[in-house]
Amino acid sequence: MSRTLVARDPKLWLSRSWTTRPQRPGETDDAYVYVDEAAFRRKVDEGGFLEWAEFLGHHYGTPNPDPPEGRDVLLEIDVQGARQVVEKWPGAVVILLVPPSTAVQEHRLEARGDPADQVALRVETGREEVRQARELAAHEVVNDDVARATTEVAGIVEAARSAHLEHS
Repeated sequence: MSRTLVARDPKLWLSRSWTTRPQRPGETDDAYVYVDEAAFRRKVDEGGFLEWAEFLGHHYGTPNPDPPEGRDVLLEIDVQGARQVVEKWPGAVVILLVPPSTAVQEHRLEARGDPADQVALRVETGREEVRQARELAAHEVVNDDVARATTEVAGIVEAARSAHLEHS
């Protein structure tokens, strides 16, 4: 959905996260910057991440953003990362995307090739993440239809921009 949103809104810039997990079959080369544990640790030690976390045995992190002038940063992060971002950028707009149901979430994970044990673990972890994220996020969007959800997120982004301009 994020690529659709960025294509629709030229004022958005999508940050590309790093990960230590292997690339999934069929996953595009630019989905993440795929690195080994040593490279990830070096980046952490250099203070090169806005946020980073371990999730299900792998590390994920968002490099300190450097968007083109006049563009808003869009991050795809988990609740651990969102908490870190809000600490650093209290005005960040946090939008929680949720699947329409557990069954749909399981189907999506299976369709991308996740093994059954990982699907079960992700679904269980996801329940707790949603609970925590609801305390943090100002908005919640059900990701049931990409076009509809993208339109809803775009509206939230535009409303946040308008509110920011009114208070500037």
